[in-house]
Amino acid sequence: MGGGVLGNADHTLVMGVVNVTPDSFSDGGDHFDPEAAVRRGLEMWSQGVDMVDVGGESTRPGAEGVDADEEARRVLPVVTALASAGVVVSVDTSKAEVAAAALEAGAAVINDVTALGDPAMAEIVAGAGAGLILMHMRGTPRTMQSEPRYDDVVEEVRADLLRRAGAAIAAGVAEAAICLDPGIGFGKDLEHNLVLLTNGVAALADSGHPVLVGASRKSFIDRVIGGVPPRERDPATVAAHTMAIASGATMIRVHDTLGGLRAARVADAIVRGAK
Repeated sequence: MGGGVLGNADHTLVMGVVNVTPDSFSDGGDHFDPEAAVRRGLEMWSQGVDMVDVGGESTRPGAEGVDADEEARRVLPVVTALASAGVVVSVDTSKAEVAAAALEAGAAVINDVTALGDPAMAEIVAGAGAGLILMHMRGTPRTMQSEPRYDDVVEEVRADLLRRAGAAIAAGVAEAAICLDPGIGFGKDLEHNLVLLTNGVAALADSGHPVLVGASRKSFIDRVIGGVPPRERDPATVAAHTMAIASGATMIRVHDTLGGLRAARVADAIVRGAK
């Protein structure tokens, strides 16, 4: 991985999550202080993650948005410090203005949960020669879980993401720099999420683009096992991510980095060793 390329040759990439927010569903407030966020990012990097994903706006169901100035105020000191320390930094933002500032501060990848909802995003990423993660979401965080419906969730998610990838390529983003994310928990019900973790991942992988899966601590896990708060869902997250890796995922996004790293290495030994 490097130079804006999000594929990998020998192992599943692991992205660690640092939320510089007061209201994210799992760890909101834990790293709202920039110094705490930097410490956590450096800890993840020392543990062996391939990338640290820094976000300044919660996208949990029902979350209220923040303006670009506030989002930038939250993330830029963290991005600058981590990038200066040699960490590969991704910034979780849907705003081209924030993305431009983050890339200038040293970020290498933009993780856009709206998949170019801001029409200026692709040009900003292309100009920086950065990586771009395009995630599928129906609606907005405030509306996405209001009775999501699909006729064929796998085909619809795949078609939507490939259209967005085509738009990014037309704007100058290198094809190898684009990663697709089916958006587990973003405008999907339990059945949608479960089929996307297997058939959906496989369909996206067949497109030739790297595939990111972020199932970490998501509410669908609680729907399956019942009554488990987010911070206690890490073992179940491992199961979801292992299935995704077996189906073709090339990167996983995790809160519990050690658990994610160990799960990915074992899954790689099984999946890659069997080929």
